[in-house]
Amino acid sequence: MKVPPVDLVRQNSPFAREFHEILNEILSDGRFVLDGRLERFEGEFARYVGVKHALGVNSGTDALVLSLRALGVGRGDEVITTPFTFYATVEAILLVGAKPVFADIEPETFNLNPEAVADAMGGSTKVILPVHLYGQAAEVERMRYPGVAILEDAAQAAGATRHGARVGSLGDIAAFSFYPTKNLSALGDGGAITTDDPSLADGVRRLRIHCQVGKYEHADVGYNSRLDEIQAAFLSVKLRHLDSWNDRRRAIARRYSEALEDVVITPKVLEGNEHVFHQYTIRTDARDALKDFLIGRGIGVSVFYPVPLHLQKPLREFGYRRGEFPEAERASREVLSLPIYPELEDWQIDYVIESVRRFFGQ
Repeated sequence: MKVPPVDLVRQNSPFAREFHEILNEILSDGRFVLDGRLERFEGEFARYVGVKHALGVNSGTDALVLSLRALGVGRGDEVITTPFTFYATVEAILLVGAKPVFADIEPETFNLNPEAVADAMGGSTKVILPVHLYGQAAEVERMRYPGVAILEDAAQAAGATRHGARVGSLGDIAAFSFYPTKNLSALGDGGAITTDDPSLADGVRRLRIHCQVGKYEHADVGYNSRLDEIQAAFLSVKLRHLDSWNDRRRAIARRYSEALEDVVITPKVLEGNEHVFHQYTIRTDARDALKDFLIGRGIGVSVFYPVPLHLQKPLREFGYRRGEFPEAERASREVLSLPIYPELEDWQIDYVIESVRRFFGQ
């Protein structure tokens, strides 16, 4: 493939020697779980995000589940979220026994529409769960309601800002993913939870180790969800490069937008936002034909996401129907993500641009 959708070998190979040294150190000292390297990364990541607490966990999905549990969400509660995102967002709500309540998206940013959130509010609403989709911060400040917590799904947006504040510091608590394809990525699964609230942080600390309060003494049903020392150490190395990588993503996005805005709908960056372009997602009525054409030319394009969450099988019990969230459904028919990652070479960017324009006869 001339332009793969992501190139994890090129991303991680510059760190091979440093990673091997870290691994040898850990093999020598035998400290694999909940030790100093995790504590160091948690401190670094908390300072980076601009919060008091960061807690490493097993994955972005676990970060969502543990955050909901720490907020006390359970049966009888409702969580408002977007129907246009990865399944893990709604899966976490279902796993804690709450009811997902969807609100439609804004067509230009793909993020939750604050006016739709207002319409979805009810007496059982306990949490609003906005997703910073594709790397752009949602308008969290327009979703504040008394007695309702905000849980940010920041899985795709490490480093993104809104009015100068980084995602992960905009709500009451936030969930991050360090899956290998993310802007800040581990060499395996990993996640983190950030918050300024000491009681929420303490709750997450207990939940991630089986709600243990003493040796072989447990206060509740918890989880085994810990970011291990190896991944934490690798992430400390990569965190130092995150801002420069995000700068490179923005530079690539500018090139794409300048070259393609006359043939497709290019991403809009909301005023006050600094987008980190986890995905560079265009819109076109000819999405499927364009996708097939680009794949045929060796370009790794992707569709995030072809089926909105309210139409997924596990959500049928809630009675959602096609047509209820028209913007999410239209986006699912029109979006296409072009390759974007810091390691893209200029000739690859040019090739993607030339190929898209060729499809449209330009």
